[in-house]
Amino acid sequence: MYSLKMTDMINQIGINAKKAARILAKTSTEQKNHALQAMSKYVLADKKIILEANKLDIENSKSKNLSESFIDRLELNDERVKSISDTLLEIESFKDPVGKILDSWQRPNGMHISRVTTPLGVIGIIFESRPNVTADAGALSLKAGNASILRGGSDSINSCLAIHQSLVKGLKDAEIDENAIQIIKTTDREVVKQMLHGINQSIDVIVPRGGKSLVSMVEEEARVPVFAHLEGICHIFVDKSANLEKSLDVCINAKMRRPGICGAVETILVHSDIANDFMPLLINALKAQACEIRGCAETFKYNENIKQASEEDWSTEYLLPIVSIKIVNSLNDAIKHIEHYSSGHTESILTEDLNRASKFQKELDSAIVMHNVSTQFADGGEFGLGGEIGIATGKFHARGPVGVDQLTSFKYLVNGNGHTRN
Repeated sequence: MYSLKMTDMINQIGINAKKAARILAKTSTEQKNHALQAMSKYVLADKKIILEANKLDIENSKSKNLSESFIDRLELNDERVKSISDTLLEIESFKDPVGKILDSWQRPNGMHISRVTTPLGVIGIIFESRPNVTADAGALSLKAGNASILRGGSDSINSCLAIHQSLVKGLKDAEIDENAIQIIKTTDREVVKQMLHGINQSIDVIVPRGGKSLVSMVEEEARVPVFAHLEGICHIFVDKSANLEKSLDVCINAKMRRPGICGAVETILVHSDIANDFMPLLINALKAQACEIRGCAETFKYNENIKQASEEDWSTEYLLPIVSIKIVNSLNDAIKHIEHYSSGHTESILTEDLNRASKFQKELDSAIVMHNVSTQFADGGEFGLGGEIGIATGKFHARGPVGVDQLTSFKYLVNGNGHTRN
């Protein structure tokens, strides 16, 4: 049963975050950068502690027979801990997004008006298996002058708590209130409900990062604004004007580099004009990497072992070495298929025809639309944003990778000389 003591504890976290946010809004760029540099240092110094904590999470997950893709997202190693540290330094190197003049103008009556960026306030981040989100979300929020309340998944709790301790050390080094980045230390799901209700108006925005069920639940129950990160049903269309050698490399990378991330391609559409040349190459390359293929009826003539794709396959985020393949007769057919089944995350066209690439990019309204690029580049770090809290697939405020600039709002500064209105 959810206790009164627990409710009081969460309410206090909200109060502390609100207080920290007011101070952070006035904190200098230098002080924030000092904290980020120190966090990076402590993540490396605490690597052994972090990896031991992660080992506990991995063992617990394996005992529950969780999927390989889930465990891949959860697992940390020397390289991934170094990547967390490097990302913190990259975020530190960015220009401070707070106080930026977005626009300014003079009115005929002499009034001067400016639109200037401001922090959002307190950001609640609810995520599942990726421990690195602890550092990414906390650091991005801090850089943008926001306090953050982090709630990781129960399967990554030990890893997240260990990383959070390194972040707190960095805050203390910079003499910033340690409540600027708080983490929920209980796995009780009632806490999530309390966050979605805003913790007594303490939280200004919620960012969910996880599977479809988590995001759907957040969108349905939240009483505060949400930056939604829906599932990544990403598509690649191999056009009739594609360079086949280049396209093969891109398709294999988009599926097999890391099948368990949201930017992994789930459906490959192939133009019928090049199917005879390209399909055997694609099938052999995927099979060589033990990728299961589910295809439309037209694909069977290229390999009798291809599994029949169901209607459900076209709208499934596998997060596994599984890919759906469909042969289409035109660019318009490819666009129609994507419009119908896409989650609005990332789509890519492989073609040497710039006009056809332009049509694809203009007509599709996903958050990220690419040309001759692997969908695995759908990542804030790869965009030069220094990590991300998530990929927002909605259309309000933040869209695509949610980095420091997307974690700000703005206000109008109006200056005059005793102006009165008639």
